[in-house]
Amino acid sequence: MSPPRRAKAADTRAPRRAGAVREPLSRERIVQAALDEVRQHGLAQLSTRRLGQRLGCEAMSIYHHFPSKAHLLDAMVDHAIASVALPPAGADATDRLRRLCHAYRAMAHRFPALFPLVAVHRLNTPTGVRFIDAVIAMIQELEPDRAAAARQFRAVGYYLVGACLDETSGYAKGPSAAEPVSDAYIAAHCPALMAAAPYFQRAHWDATFELGIDAMIGSFGRTVQATHSAPKARAKAR
Repeated sequence: MSPPRRAKAADTRAPRRAGAVREPLSRERIVQAALDEVRQHGLAQLSTRRLGQRLGCEAMSIYHHFPSKAHLLDAMVDHAIASVALPPAGADATDRLRRLCHAYRAMAHRFPALFPLVAVHRLNTPTGVRFIDAVIAMIQELEPDRAAAARQFRAVGYYLVGACLDETSGYAKGPSAAEPVSDAYIAAHCPALMAAAPYFQRAHWDATFELGIDAMIGSFGRTVQATHSAPKARAKAR
């Protein structure tokens, strides 16, 4: 007796219309489909199998364009970073840096599900290092001292990444297994938090973001003075 035939696996790829010409697979098309997949289902759910279903192709076809999923993720980060509008040269340096901060924040909100990866990515691609260089150049216009400018660049990065993570995937969206504390408990035991809580809402995010930018830009110039005065202060203390 012949062994029973195995049932053919269901084809989960997107259906093709009769007579339709399949759009050629390309890096750009794969990246856009991956971004759509992450936006709808989250970064953790991204796989070449699911991506192949979305594109209507075999998962292995994707590897002709990207050697690995990690290379695809690099390209997705590049896409997000490339979308940050750099202010044109020639404008006021302070205004340019302010506009850049807002452009970076806008990028995070365009790609909220991808941003946790963008936040920790090395940006060691040509797109990434050019972006880093452009930001450092803007800061150097305001902070001519090279050491101080490097520190300010890091400080600006700390603020932007932290603020964007908080707005896109932190605070009330953050992970926790605990049962949320009731408003009544907060009112009774945490009066400072109760008074501040209304200003944590989305309607106040713009004002809070501007406050942080003002504080950062206001510190430019003081960094050099603090760096040079610190050794003198230590010498006097001896």
